Amino acid sequence: MAFVRWLLTVAAVLVGYAGIAAAADIDQSAPPIVGKAAGAAPDWVVIIGGELRADPAWPGAPTTLYQPGGYPLFSIRKPGDPPFFFGARDGFGVPLIVRGPLEFGPVGTINWPRYSSQYAQLRGLGNVDWAAELGAYAQYWPTSWLRIRGELRQGVGAETGQTGDLFVDAIVPAGEFRFSGGPRLTVQSAAALSPYFSITPAQAAASGASGFAPLTPYNVSGGFYSYGGGSQLEYFFNRQWQVHAIFEYERITGSAADSPLVTMRGSPNQYTVGAGATYTFNMRPLFDVHPLF
Repeated sequence: MAFVRWLLTVAAVLVGYAGIAAAADIDQSAPPIVGKAAGAAPDWVVIIGGELRADPAWPGAPTTLYQPGGYPLFSIRKPGDPPFFFGARDGFGVPLIVRGPLEFGPVGTINWPRYSSQYAQLRGLGNVDWAAELGAYAQYWPTSWLRIRGELRQGVGAETGQTGDLFVDAIVPAGEFRFSGGPRLTVQSAAALSPYFSITPAQAAASGASGFAPLTPYNVSGGFYSYGGGSQLEYFFNRQWQVHAIFEYERITGSAADSPLVTMRGSPNQYTVGAGATYTFNMRPLFDVHPLF
């Protein structure tokens, strides 16, 4: 939990830095961007930023173990496109096709490696290397305050299965603040889950040398992987600077939750906290036309 306290300190620093920069460079009378980004057509609206997080140390880890992580935030949109909103569990996507409240594009995520030498609970299980998940997403705004997003991704690297996510977020502006939150649901194939939750007979035999009771061999199957919910609080200093904090809860279920690694050494309850900042500016289009946009 020491890292969580450190992360909250970083969040406070980000708020202070953004406030100083805004006071020095930006007209404070400008209203914040809440909803659709502002910009003079036909300029692109560009949003860049980053986020620090405390994630579970590995999928199914106990609630006392976390690992730090950093993530970039980036978006290019036309004025009049759906508002920029990035949920904590969204993949990194590019909106290639935008038709009013509906958009499509490629998406990708990174799965951090799991090293058995880092934690006693993982001794004997071997390492799980880096993996990427590449695919496509669709996002729909049925109203100005509700976003529905689905992602389908194919694993490459340490896991080679399929993952599907469904996220729903209600988004409510309140002055300079914007609150959001909603349910999440994830399904995964056996090939996507196996590197993290299956246990071979050799791994089971080696797992007893860590001071814990030996694990039993286990073969995970695909299906519903998790459900849960998340929330985000954003603060807009002005049209350019924004800071935010996130909280996500994920409950592992189904075959993955029955893995001995979860039942004997971990937890089905997974928490993520984070904080970040973004900067918004206008940029002249690189081309006279906007293919696919």
